[in-house]
Amino acid sequence: MSAVLFDDFGGDSPDLAARLIGARLLVDGVGGVIVETEAYRPDDPASHSFKGPNRTNGSMFGPSSHAYVYRSYGLHWCLNVVGEAAGAVLIRALEPEFGVETMSVRRGFARPLCAGPGRLTQALGVTGHHDGLSLQAPPFDLLRHDSGKVPLIVGPRIGITKAIDQPWRFGLQGSAYLSRPFR
Repeated sequence: MSAVLFDDFGGDSPDLAARLIGARLLVDGVGGVIVETEAYRPDDPASHSFKGPNRTNGSMFGPSSHAYVYRSYGLHWCLNVVGEAAGAVLIRALEPEFGVETMSVRRGFARPLCAGPGRLTQALGVTGHHDGLSLQAPPFDLLRHDSGKVPLIVGPRIGITKAIDQPWRFGLQGSAYLSRPFR
């Protein structure tokens, strides 16, 4: 495994979302390869930052390379990487590599472990306490992928009702760990 930190948070959110595919995300040593992301730009009506800062989305307006963690429908935590100011990338799925037993216990041995943003955060142990933390410091490790360009699939985002036509969902082509197939 490469020990080189992922440090390229520049550009807009769709560009960052594509570059995160193939990177490794670990929380306290538990995690794996990011295989699916979704981008949200500041001018995007589906983005939490679209109407400006509030008490729950403040991390989106903070420094890049930090986590924006929020509750979805009051049930599941969701982990985002902040890139451009008020833009973020939702981590939708990863391929489990490290701490698989720990992830299994956290998920109640339910499968899939990390296919979907709520399952992913449950498996990694991410909660609201991680909101605003740097992804370049413990408990996080965000590492660049070892190879050159990774084969991507691109499609519209899922699970939203606004700006659904934007092709800002990215996946690792051929991955068996995506949250849903691409159309």
